[in-house]
Amino acid sequence: MAVIDRAVLEGVLAYLREHYPAACRHWFSEIEIVDVIDGTLHLLVTEDVRRRYLQRQCIDAFTEAAQSVTGRLLPVSFVGEVPQIETSMPGGVFKHQDDGGEDEILLSPDYTFDTFVVGPDNRLAHAAALAVAEQPGRAYNPFFIHGGVGLGKTHLLQAICQTAMRTNPDMRICYISCNSFMNNFMDAVQEGKMKDFRHRFRTYDVLVVDDIHDITNRGPSQEEFFHTFNSLYQSGRQVVLSSDAPPNEIPDLEERLTSRFNSGLVAPIEKPCYETRVAILKSKATLRGIDVPDEVAGYVAARVDSNIRELEGALTTLQSLAKIDSREIDLALAKQCIGGQAQVDSSAQVSVSVQSILDTVSGFYGLRVGDLLSKRRQRSIALPRQIGMYLARRHTRFSLGEIGGYFGGRDHTTVMHAIKTIDGKRVNDDGLDRDLVRLEEALTGQDAI
Repeated sequence: MAVIDRAVLEGVLAYLREHYPAACRHWFSEIEIVDVIDGTLHLLVTEDVRRRYLQRQCIDAFTEAAQSVTGRLLPVSFVGEVPQIETSMPGGVFKHQDDGGEDEILLSPDYTFDTFVVGPDNRLAHAAALAVAEQPGRAYNPFFIHGGVGLGKTHLLQAICQTAMRTNPDMRICYISCNSFMNNFMDAVQEGKMKDFRHRFRTYDVLVVDDIHDITNRGPSQEEFFHTFNSLYQSGRQVVLSSDAPPNEIPDLEERLTSRFNSGLVAPIEKPCYETRVAILKSKATLRGIDVPDEVAGYVAARVDSNIRELEGALTTLQSLAKIDSREIDLALAKQCIGGQAQVDSSAQVSVSVQSILDTVSGFYGLRVGDLLSKRRQRSIALPRQIGMYLARRHTRFSLGEIGGYFGGRDHTTVMHAIKTIDGKRVNDDGLDRDLVRLEEALTGQDAI
């Protein structure tokens, strides 16, 4: 066990602010350093959701930072308690807590009730979600939230899970996507493990399913979910569902499921009004530890009125440009950033898909689509891959994590790094800038490559 001081952690955090600003959160300052044990730098994060999130999403960035600061090949691990060192064994021993099943959705520390901005368009859904989180199975059961993409449904679902976990530490909670539920079901059928499947999903105290509308046109899956729902409901366990449409408008949903979903509270979430958008932008800026003046928040909120993901994307772009230009975020930068790209983005988002970006970029650089999705890191492949991610961020409505998923299952920090890299290179590389112009013209139908 080697002694290491707080200055190393401060250096790591400074490196992250420099190279991964969009990934940084204000609560990173609460991380504590433990020591180097068996060649690994252990960092203490006592809050379960934060620790699991860091371990799954930020481990590469922290390891890169630690190696840069110390000059050593020093991997990073996040632990929930200080390891109990056994002096009889070299280096000591300790156990990591289980981070959950692979099919369950990773909870984000960003998505809590404290960070949810309440407005006239989501007030009912927020109040009901809070009641469900505080009294699972007794407030509103089932609880069904519906609304368009990027309006806050996932935020409320994860806030319910996190509050319920803290209020009832022994409660068994599952947060899963509808597609993962169906995949689990099909695997259980093929492997002859339906007994295990039913025991698992029918004994949770709280079952939260995102995008339940995906269950349409899946007869056997609907049948199984119907019985799962009934089992949980009849035993007083909480069911929470989200969808892009209310139960009566989900295509090809069996009438008995429609009836079950409507039997509790059905709460809509609408597009946020201007005042709510301003508050959301300020809240997300605070979470990242950056200062956004009121006039900038007002300008961006007036220009970006579609959904919360678009607002967050605008904030990421502002943050990146401010970093590249070594300047403060001000109204002039907002006008340069949002004003300059709004027309391009709004028209492109109607027709540009990630697949068309993959096809266009691979064709332009003489590669196969499989090359862009592979783990190969040759510059002839890595640069076009970064360009593809950059274009996907500019011309689609997908989040950073979703874009990473399309590009071979990469995480959001990889996508952020790609965007930052291309943004930086484009300023000084005329050849790259010309390539990007031609690619964007091809994607938006203005020209052909």
